[in-house]
Amino acid sequence: METMLAGRLTTGGGGFAVEEVPVPEPGPGQVLVRVRAAGVCLSDVHLIQGVLAPQPLTGNKVTLGHETAGEIQALGAGVTGFAEGDPVVLQAGELRDGTPCTRGVNIDGGWAEYTVAAADAVVPLPPGIPFEQACIIPDAVSTPWAAITSGANVRPAEAVAVWGVGGLGAHAVQLLRMVGACPVIAVDPLAAARERALRLGADVALDPADPEFGDLLRAAAGSGGVAAALDFAGVPAARDQALSVLAERGRLVLVGLTDQPFTIRNNLWFCRFRQQVVGHYGSRPEDLVDLVRLVGMGRVDLSASVSGIYPLAEAAQAVDALERKEGDPIRLILRP
Repeated sequence: METMLAGRLTTGGGGFAVEEVPVPEPGPGQVLVRVRAAGVCLSDVHLIQGVLAPQPLTGNKVTLGHETAGEIQALGAGVTGFAEGDPVVLQAGELRDGTPCTRGVNIDGGWAEYTVAAADAVVPLPPGIPFEQACIIPDAVSTPWAAITSGANVRPAEAVAVWGVGGLGAHAVQLLRMVGACPVIAVDPLAAARERALRLGADVALDPADPEFGDLLRAAAGSGGVAAALDFAGVPAARDQALSVLAERGRLVLVGLTDQPFTIRNNLWFCRFRQQVVGHYGSRPEDLVDLVRLVGMGRVDLSASVSGIYPLAEAAQAVDALERKEGDPIRLILRP
């Protein structure tokens, strides 16, 4: 039996390890993909830490990795429209027996030399997009894109602020500028992250701890505040601050995952000005298709998004580096 390396999480406190496992075989309607690059996301770190649980899961082990790009290796029965060697990127989720599943959470993901995917969850890659950049589109890019376009419904010339300019927030800054938000305001406690946000297209970058934060934000956005606020930090302080500077009919979109409660402290103000709080998670399949086209046409530049590349065998080191925010990474990549 042919084997491969895979980064496997054992639930129930069993921990994470790179192990030898059998190479999977594609079933009817599936393809086998030779993984060329896979992203390391903070959600992966949370799964390893036990903050997030991979449910529902068959058995007690799962291969991590929901950001995956590679080449078609083999076609399962009934699959058409693809050929061996085709470069592809995988949707983060797909249906298995009619059940919505998330790759690398409750079905095996891309931290492996090979992975299987439903053919309808496979998106062809145009020439010119490196696998290391393509693999991050299904979450690091598509999640903020969906938060901007369908969560916050951002319109051109609206003032928008982003809290947390890490793996998702950095792309939110780029995407907001592309769709015409004005001004784009980045909020992050790290000076390096603020400087990066300005390089990526933010008009203003603010320290949330600055005593003059409110005045500085309103000087940039206008006295009424921001039309939309995007929280990628996932901490109560950021959400409180974002809500405090929303304009009339402003929208606060909660993207960062946290188990902490969220409180609307000024209910009268919130209701009087018809503000909204919207929960957000992931993206739609069509978002990945659209973004692949935008990246392929040069509308979105992901060349600065790859902060480091690790061999698959060193997946644990990559997780540790991300957990410690070593070098303030946007995305770390595993290369089998």
